[in-house]
This record gives sequence, structure tokens and C-alpha cells, in this order.
Amino acid sequence: MNFIDKTIAWLSPERALRREYARARLSLWRQFTNSGYSHSGASRKKKSMQGWDSTSRSPQEDIGNNLSLLRQRSRDLYMGGGIATSAIHKNKSNVLGSGLELKCQLNFRMLGLSPEQAKEWEDRTEFEFKLWAESKVDSTGLNDFYDAQRIMLQGWLLNGDALAVVKYADRPEGMNPYRLRLHLVEADRLCNPSRSSYGFTFMDGYVGNEYAELSNGGKLHNGVETDANGKVVAYWFSNKHPNSLLPTRETLKWARVEATNPITGLPNVLFVVDPERAEQYRGVPYLAPVIEQLKQMSRYTEAEIAAAIINSFFTAFITTQGQTNEIPFGDSIPEEDQVKNLSIEERLASYELGPGTINVLGAGESVTFGDPKHPVAGFEAFMKAMAQLVGAALDMPYEMLLGVFNSSYSASRAALLQAWRPFRDRRDWFAHDFCQPIYETWLFEAVATGRIQAPGFFTDPVRRKLWSQALWIGPSPGQIDPVKEVQAAALRIQHRFSTHERESMELTGMDYDNNVEILRREYLAAEGLPDVPPITISSEGGEKQNAEQDRD
Repeated sequence: MNFIDKTIAWLSPERALRREYARARLSLWRQFTNSGYSHSGASRKKKSMQGWDSTSRSPQEDIGNNLSLLRQRSRDLYMGGGIATSAIHKNKSNVLGSGLELKCQLNFRMLGLSPEQAKEWEDRTEFEFKLWAESKVDSTGLNDFYDAQRIMLQGWLLNGDALAVVKYADRPEGMNPYRLRLHLVEADRLCNPSRSSYGFTFMDGYVGNEYAELSNGGKLHNGVETDANGKVVAYWFSNKHPNSLLPTRETLKWARVEATNPITGLPNVLFVVDPERAEQYRGVPYLAPVIEQLKQMSRYTEAEIAAAIINSFFTAFITTQGQTNEIPFGDSIPEEDQVKNLSIEERLASYELGPGTINVLGAGESVTFGDPKHPVAGFEAFMKAMAQLVGAALDMPYEMLLGVFNSSYSASRAALLQAWRPFRDRRDWFAHDFCQPIYETWLFEAVATGRIQAPGFFTDPVRRKLWSQALWIGPSPGQIDPVKEVQAAALRIQHRFSTHERESMELTGMDYDNNVEILRREYLAAEGLPDVPPITISSEGGEKQNAEQDRD
């Protein structure tokens, strides 16, 4: 206790007690606020952190209540072209290509089959599935199964999730002996019925009705119905797009579709979604983390293009001392390029820039041009840096995002490998969430109608799983230096690190068994022809050879 405290305690013990109490509270508060992360990321005292508003709530509040606006902005960026369009197209072309192909993978030992019997069953099933997949399988009659894959993946990228309702035609149609159909649904149509949800107004005036509690204890999250335990039990679809302004006699209604068929256990709705958080029922658009950056890049690009166009114009202005009755538009601007729908008064008050344009000014009028000094020289470097930031957030190297591989072989190959890790992850996830359930639903019908024989399929869940095992083959990554890639694949096979089947899929996306059959026929057809001289391949690889050619 210092001299001042001792003096106060002698003169007024009650006041001294209050000072000690306040000092104890302050000490406790400092201990509470200055421990662990409160010194850094959770600090409320540092000036650099005081203006950081980081309020976060439940997944429904953070994600579900903002989905409508996120979807609209994501689509707007995609339709406007630029890096956003490139990111979507790169994913679609590398994850799916022309579509994932079925490759049956039976465990013939557990099924009690010989390798020959298993191969025969796989070939038969793959042919039957292709018979269905290459026909018009969606309810609109426009798309086959491979088209449906691309629509579903792009829907997930733009909207955060994608949906397909399983339906059955009344009878087989055309050359398709199967009745299974898919009804692809826009994600916006999965929403809460307006009559069963309460509305609340946000600060920007938007009224939301994305969450509702049901009388049975369940909840509705943006059209996804859950029971009291949080399990998804049904989906609510509107009969038309909720934001549509098309003139129609239909009133907006909702239909409840159960998540699974209670008899077969198969899904009634295929919901392609990749949640980020626990208890999250709707997905986030792929572009959501970089919407602001992409929009600012778009504005910057438009400004630079406009500045470049204006700087390229050579426009002359003639100043007159007296009145003039001429319309101040030079005849050098073609009529189709002039601004339309202007009145005579507006034309008299307007001037237009163009290549080689002459404008006549009125008495006392003059023209002054601002010189904003656009950093056109640094445009490419700035956009490259921004593309790197956007690519990092989207898990895609900027070389892949921009389609530019002008670095060294090692750097370009590293970028390609880095890009293909998330592409493969998305392919496996998409095949698991969409392609495999569709195949199992189709196989159920094929076995039930007798077109495919699978003993024990309906009586033993283990055997059903064994009969349903499959791989889904997509496009290969491509090679920057094919010579090195083939040599590496051959070494992996030689040392038993990999198989012919896997390397064939990785390098070319083709099926190894089919390659063997075709090669057998080709060798027989080429029997008796002169031998082709062997090709000598340098072990140095393409990079060093190309460098030597450049020096020559």
C-alpha cells in the first residue's frame, strides 16, 4: 500500500475499501482479457483489431439467410465473363470433361464368381447402363445422363447445391428399356413455403423467410425439412421459380417430397451439397469467398478498357463566335454507332467522342478533358497478383485459372499437379453424391426387371453392396511433357507401385481392358506388314530438348 492509500485509509476507511475493491476488480479483468489469444487474434484493446466486426452465428444465420443474394451475385459474375467464368469452366472441364463413365468393379471372390464370370457380368452391366445413360433421361427430354452431370456440377458451383428428383416414366420410351428418369431442379426452387415461415427484416430492407419451426418439433432450413433430431426427412419444392416474373396462370405452390423411398430405401431426391460446417443444410456458391474481389476486378477492367478506347479517339472541337443551328454531332460517326432515343434538345446539349469526330461547340463553350493517369502499364501485373489471390481462395493456381503456362517445366507441372488435387477430390465427391446413387437406383430397376442377374441383390444388403461397386472414370490431367509422363508411368508399373489400369486412366482416361482388346485386333491385322523402326527417346525429357532447340 502506497502513501496515498495509507492516508486515505486513515482519513476515510470506507473510501479506502472501495478503492481496494475497484483495484481487485480491475486486476481480475486484466487477467481475463489478457490471456492466451486475447494478446493477438482475440484482442479487444489493440487499435488494429478494435474496428473488426466479426460477429458469427449459426450456419442458418451466417449462410442460409444470405443464400439468395449470394446466388444472384455468383450468377451475375459468371454471366459477365472474366475470371469467374474461367473458374467455373475450368472446374467443369477438368472434373467431368464430357462426363464420368461407369467402370464396374466386382469383388468376384466374395461373390463366389470366377474372374471370367465377373468380367462378363461387368461388360454386360456397363453396356446396359450405357443404353440408359445415352438416352434422354431427364424429365424435359433434352439431356442424357452425361449432360445431367454437367448441369448438376455447374449448379453446385453457381448456387452452392444442386438437386435431382427421381421419377419413373409410365412406360419405356424409344430404344431405352428403362423407366428411370431424373428431374433436375434449380436450387432456388428448394425453399420454405411462405405460409409456414415467419418473415424478418434485415437492415437493408430484405425480408427473409428461410427458417421455420414445425409443430411436430422439426424445422425448415431453406426448404430442407429436418426432424427433431436434425435428420433430413423431406424437401419442399415450389412449382416455379420464386423470383420469376413470367406471366403464368399458375400460383406459387409447394410440394413436399420425402428424402428416401420408405419401401426401397433408395433416395427420392439427390442433393449434391458440400457442407462447410456442422448442422449446415444448404451449400455456399463456389465463388462466394471472392465475390467482392471479382466484382472489383471487373470494374477495374471496364475502367481500363474505357480509358484505352477514349485515349484512342481523335476528336476535334470547333468553337464558333456566334450562334449556330447545327446539331453538334459530326457526320464522321456512323448512324448505327450514335446514341439512340435522344430528343432534339438532348442532341443539341450532347457531344459524342469517336474516331476522327468533329463536334461544333456553341458560342462561349469549351471542352476540358481530365487526365486520370490510369496505370495501364501496371494493369497486367496488378491483375496477375489479384488472380493469384483469387486462385488461392478457390484452390486453383493462377496458371490454371488464366490458362497460362509460360513458366519453366517444373513450375508449370507443379501448378498442374496442385490444380488436379482439388479436381480429383471434387470428382470423387461428385461421383459419390450423384453418379453412384444414380447407378444403384438404375441397377435396382435392371435387376427387378430381369435384364441384369444379381443373386441375393434384394435379400442381402452385403451382396447388394458387392454387386453395386463401381469406379467413375473422368478426363486425364494432360501432360506438359508427355515423354517424362510416360517414362514415369512405366517405372511405376515396373516396380509395382501402380497398375496398367490406373496408369491408363491417369494418362489418357481410357480403359486398359478395352485397350488390350483393341491392340490385340490391331496386331493381328498388322501381321505380315514390315516392322516399324524403333523410336529412340532421350531420357533428358522435353524441357532440356526444347531449351537446346531454342538456342539453335
